[in-house]
Amino acid sequence: MSPKAGSRARGGPSLFAAAGLERDAPRPLADKLRPTQLSEVVGQDQLLGPDGALTRMLETRSLGSLVFWGPPGTGKTTVARLLAQATDLEFAQISAIFTGVADLKKVFEEARARREMGKGTLLFVDEIHRFNRAQQDSFLPVMEDGTIVLVGATTENPSFELNAPLLSRARVLVFKSLDAAAVEKLLARAEDLEGKKLPLDDEARTALARMADGDGRASLTLAEEIWRAARKGEVFNAAQLQEIVQRRAPIYDKSQDGHYNLISALHKSVRGSDPDAALYYLARMLDAGEPGLYIARRVVRMAIEDIGLADPQALVVANAAKDAYDFLGSPEGELAIAEAVLYCATAPKSNAAYKAYGAAMRTAREAGSLVPPKHILNAPTGLMKDEGYGRGYAYDHDQEEGFSGQNYFPDALPRRQFYDPPERGFEREIKKRLDYWAKLRHERGGGDS
Repeated sequence: MSPKAGSRARGGPSLFAAAGLERDAPRPLADKLRPTQLSEVVGQDQLLGPDGALTRMLETRSLGSLVFWGPPGTGKTTVARLLAQATDLEFAQISAIFTGVADLKKVFEEARARREMGKGTLLFVDEIHRFNRAQQDSFLPVMEDGTIVLVGATTENPSFELNAPLLSRARVLVFKSLDAAAVEKLLARAEDLEGKKLPLDDEARTALARMADGDGRASLTLAEEIWRAARKGEVFNAAQLQEIVQRRAPIYDKSQDGHYNLISALHKSVRGSDPDAALYYLARMLDAGEPGLYIARRVVRMAIEDIGLADPQALVVANAAKDAYDFLGSPEGELAIAEAVLYCATAPKSNAAYKAYGAAMRTAREAGSLVPPKHILNAPTGLMKDEGYGRGYAYDHDQEEGFSGQNYFPDALPRRQFYDPPERGFEREIKKRLDYWAKLRHERGGGDS
């Protein structure tokens, strides 16, 4: 054996042996099961089914720039890689988290060099919403001249996170969370690959799909944890499963879409008088770590906006729940918020006060600084008294039925009706009073009824 050969043997494996070792090295289950063709991608039939948007594009073998919008673990990176393969484009990948301006210039130069050699580039940008406006603008020239086909991936709403010039040059495609059937397909593939069944009873298997929360990668990671934890012959039920995997945290970012989606769902469930749905969304938010005081403040807003004077007690209950949570903290104070949500969801609904305030504000802005009628103005000086301030004012408590019927609107502003309560809840009684006072006002000449 030559010294050179001997030194190679002593120094480590050859390149071919290293490649073999890399192939044999442990890999996560999700990586082992990564699709090698688009037909293997699950859960995105709206894009990859027979009439899917991407299927139609691929039939022409032409691809424009795209933005993939969807939750984690739905196949965005994999689909981008397979699109490059299907359209014979070089696949290049960067992440907005780790890429600066100098890195972008280098990537664009490499793409231009490929283009001169007759090879196109599909540039996949993960977390593209993390680029600032100037960085996003740097993509525009290379998109326009065809140097790259951009495929950006984001978990955030592109309408809010990407600038208009970039969006106008790319088509947004929505990736959906995987449903239970799609997750089950992944689990079945994992079992085929591993040559063994997951040690779960039927209820636990269903629970596993729920725990994955629509994330395919998470479902396979959980499957790996279960196989590692199971002893020979052991089969887990749902309770044991939850204990073993310590239940994955829900997908929820309280500063982004998840936050706004759930608070909107909670508010609309309360407005729609569905206490069960309202409790569900409240539990989702609290379980995900949303601050209780934020939710309590929103419930106060619901009491004001959607119940109003149909049940004045709703605001009292909501405000008391906020104070109780502030005093008790979590988890004890969460029950106070739940009670306020139930009270508001089951209270009679009215937005009459909300609408009345909005209408009054519009009139105040449009009509300008009109002076109130002189008879309701105080006259603290002799001059003001001589000018007629306070003259003719009727003190309502001295009038028959405690109602004078005078006009209180400015002389230059005809009487308006802003508040028109419905015949629901306590506002039914308010409406009776208003109708009666309108009749008296008309009889006493205090303005149009």
